[in-house]
Amino acid sequence: MRALVVLVLLSISPAFAAACRAASAPAGSAVASASGQQPEAQPPKQTDEFVPISQLPPQDQLPAAPLLVIAYAFVWLVLFAYVVSVSRRLAKVQHEVQRLESDIAKRT
Repeated sequence: MRALVVLVLLSISPAFAAACRAASAPAGSAVASASGQQPEAQPPKQTDEFVPISQLPPQDQLPAAPLLVIAYAFVWLVLFAYVVSVSRRLAKVQHEVQRLESDIAKRT
């Protein structure tokens, strides 16, 4: 049954076929894929320990300063939009109160 599933997956997915060939190859041997290309570079091992950022490869380092500036800018923009929204609604309420006061004054 397992062999049937593997055969079906091999016929459906070329990537699965390449992964199976790479897994069954002895360690240290270079296995070319079905299209004749060189195998992809293995990703670095993940560690469970703390690794200082200075020891990480450049593609894994995220610069914190631009992200922090973007986050603060977003918060300030949202706060500004909220204050503008509240001030507009307050102006509408004040105008409505003045209109109602003038209507009451006209009736008396």
